[in-house]
Amino acid sequence: MRKPYVSICPEGAAAIGFTAFSAILFACMDWWIPALIFWTLCWFSLHFFRDPERVTPVGNGIAVSPADGKVIRMAMRPDPFDGQPRQCISIFMSIFNVHVNRAPVDCTVKGIKYFPGKFINASFDKASEDNERCAWQLEDAASTNWSMVQIAGLVARRIVCRAAISDHLARGERLGMIRFGSRVDLYLPEGYSPAIKLGDKVFGGETIIARKD
Repeated sequence: MRKPYVSICPEGAAAIGFTAFSAILFACMDWWIPALIFWTLCWFSLHFFRDPERVTPVGNGIAVSPADGKVIRMAMRPDPFDGQPRQCISIFMSIFNVHVNRAPVDCTVKGIKYFPGKFINASFDKASEDNERCAWQLEDAASTNWSMVQIAGLVARRIVCRAAISDHLARGERLGMIRFGSRVDLYLPEGYSPAIKLGDKVFGGETIIARKD
């Protein structure tokens, strides 16, 4: 049996290296207050960029959460690709959540759209239209389209994409991340219903978030 592990996202290497080097440098100079500050920042960077192993559920007709966090909204909203109204589940990630984003279903990446914008609080409704964001169109094995949107927040300033158009992704496979507090919106296709409720805490690649009717 494979042992569980927690790795570190490569995107965090610069922040972790800089804060660790600075802490060691100040400690060598006997400047303990700045050394302590940078050790704290180093610990925070290690915590933020952690990438734990997840056990993804198996079975037909299910979708897993694309992100860690709290379900803050469930409502009908226009799909970012075709404009049709769909059930949208919004997951808010605080700075203490894992920020790696994952594919909700076995799928092929059919489209990626980047929208420049503002950096208001990602928990606000208008963030889905005003903030910088990256929309993914994903096609599952039944040729059903799913839409997922990574939304930058008040602190988040960079959306990281690890997949490209035509890439095939397994359910729960990593496809990107958002640096610091942010949000992910998942638009369910017709025939799927939420398997969670408002206020639930979910875990990317592990929590079943929707089921086929």
